[in-house]
Amino acid sequence: MSVERVPLRVPHSRRSIRLRGFDYSRTGVYFVTICAQKGTSVFGSVVGGKVRLNAGGRTAVNCWLEIATHFPNVTLDEFIVMPNHLHGILAINGIRSAIGVGAQHAAPLPLTRHTSVGHHASRGPARAGVAPGSLGAIVRSFKSATTKRINEIRQTPGEAVWQRNDYDRIIRNDGELERARGYVRLNPVRWIAGGGS
Repeated sequence: MSVERVPLRVPHSRRSIRLRGFDYSRTGVYFVTICAQKGTSVFGSVVGGKVRLNAGGRTAVNCWLEIATHFPNVTLDEFIVMPNHLHGILAINGIRSAIGVGAQHAAPLPLTRHTSVGHHASRGPARAGVAPGSLGAIVRSFKSATTKRINEIRQTPGEAVWQRNDYDRIIRNDGELERARGYVRLNPVRWIAGGGS
């Protein structure tokens, strides 16, 4: 039995929800949540506490795994594609800003999982306000790649797959990293229990 829940929605605000003054291209570990457009279950369902991905969900997994290929300074950690969102932990390594704004928020942490496969959307030129190699550029590239491929599968050119904004949290220490990993791993169980997020 599939559960069609719509627990996550990003406000319809056009303003940035990132931490003001923080350099998101600097070395650090980040926990990211990216929601499907209108909270729809685009990527599959949860059955018996396990995520069952459809073609769109498998596409999202493949595109997430390809991030490290196209952004060699990125290390991927735990992640999960849920029916209507993705949670992922990633580290940006080796890029240092000349400005130390926010340094207390992003202590570099060693991550143990490295993954890199396949093809991805090109990084393309930087858009206003999004630094090349930054968290925003990485997420934008991932969203672009998955949207293009999912729309090819569904034959729905130009249709939005993801909400405009995403949520991120700067992980500051090993304890926060372990809590974030646990949150990712237990997400299917919480979905079944009525708290899918």
